[in-house]
Amino acid sequence: MFEPRPKFAVLGAGSIGCHLGGSLAVAGADVTLIGRPAAMDVLREKGLTLSDSVRPPRYLPPDRLAVATTPDAAAEADYVLVTVKTAATEAAARELAAHLKPGAVVVSFQNGIHNPATLRAALPAARVLAGMVPYNVVQSEPGTVHQGMPGTLMVEDDPEAARLIRACTEAGLAIEARGDIAEVQHAKLLMNLNNAVNALSGLPLRAQLAQRSYRLCLAMCQQEALAAYRAAGIRPARLGPAPAWLTPYVLRLPDTLFRRVAASTLRIDAHARSSMWEDLQRGRPTEIDTLQGEIVVLAERHGLKAPANNRLVALVREAEGAEAGTGRSRTGLELLAELRRAARP
Repeated sequence: MFEPRPKFAVLGAGSIGCHLGGSLAVAGADVTLIGRPAAMDVLREKGLTLSDSVRPPRYLPPDRLAVATTPDAAAEADYVLVTVKTAATEAAARELAAHLKPGAVVVSFQNGIHNPATLRAALPAARVLAGMVPYNVVQSEPGTVHQGMPGTLMVEDDPEAARLIRACTEAGLAIEARGDIAEVQHAKLLMNLNNAVNALSGLPLRAQLAQRSYRLCLAMCQQEALAAYRAAGIRPARLGPAPAWLTPYVLRLPDTLFRRVAASTLRIDAHARSSMWEDLQRGRPTEIDTLQGEIVVLAERHGLKAPANNRLVALVREAEGAEAGTGRSRTGLELLAELRRAARP
């Protein structure tokens, strides 16, 4: 029996949303991108270019893009991919609730731990699935989004995910279903603790991770997170070559040895940066509360402290208060000294 191809809407078509929706559209899927008016105006004028470090750039001209600025554009979608920032999730879900068609599947491809639960609470009639994007995507110029490293998308293992997985595979997006999606999300949070370090360094990711002083900052944050996880009975999934508990020790290795042991970690193109760096450059609020802030709250809930993570929250807040793109970058030694002072008894 013929099964019609699913229709997709991307709610929050920023860098990640344009990457996912654009990739599906290049492969011929019916996709509507829903985003901020200014961003959608750029797509209407210039179209959308998708770039990475492996393939030639792929271009969607304006006449091949369906763009909108309000959630009612998702009314015919079989799948709504939610990529808004965490702070906007609840409001976006409330607006979406009036327009979802019966049987629509909502998939959260967002940073943070709690977005799927927020969506489920606001959309009780919808099937909401958790997803995870393991790599960074930034806007390299207006109308162009760049994937800076390889990786496999992950989505909650559910029969309703089957058509999404098939469409992503056809579009060249590596994707797998995971039965341990909560553990995957907690492992991704450990990785994302580098977003703040990268944003404050002012460096591309590969250059930042190549410096031991910055890696020591990340190791401190991850050690605090792992202690909070143990207290909470959380066992993060293994996403890379090393289990989560071993990663801080690998990060502390001298530079030469780290380059040999963690070669796959450094398989990042020279221009890749974190989404938090992009937010600071554009004068937008960051997701620091759902990253380092999440660890601080979890630690305090179990009678622990997370001073390095807490200090990074304060430093990112300070950077948010600066004029867009003017915040002072910190060397690895400067940032490490800040975190070590915060961690002293």
